[in-house]
Amino acid sequence: MPFYENVFIARQDVTAQQVDALADTFTGIITAQGGQVLKKEYWGLKGLTYRINKNRKGHYVLFNIEAPAGAIAEVERNMRLNEDVLRYLTVRVDELEAGPSAMLQSKGRDREGREGGRGDREGGREGGRSFGGGRDRDDRLRPGREGGREGGFGGRDRGERPAAAAEGEGDRS
Repeated sequence: MPFYENVFIARQDVTAQQVDALADTFTGIITAQGGQVLKKEYWGLKGLTYRINKNRKGHYVLFNIEAPAGAIAEVERNMRLNEDVLRYLTVRVDELEAGPSAMLQSKGRDREGREGGRGDREGGREGGRSFGGGRDRDDRLRPGREGGREGGFGGRDRGERPAAAAEGEGDRS
């Protein structure tokens, strides 16, 4: 039998227990049609990129399924009819991934990042370089910075113009 991955998004005002019951309903439909759900993952309540039916968030659930095409068609029909399901997507795959999905792996990585700070990053306000540190990208001093003067005129102040520019000013009429 072919393998499928199915992800559906449930409305934000539905509780996690109701989403679990909804997932169990879809699992029952698949098994009644001669298939089986090999893995079910609840990814949690996540923000949507854009509003869908006045919802800004949704509960995400992933199924790894081994079932005939008729079972997938029936489960998609039920997802279409259910008002708690905002969107769904079913993709046929050659083989199913073992272990947790990328979404669950990234969730664990996010938690590690919060505890450990910035990891191997340097910098911050006390640490490395900050904006306007006197050096450009390849760590050479910028022109006009050697003398300690600040400003964007290449070391010249507005009053210190080259002689050619000063002579040309009087000719304008």
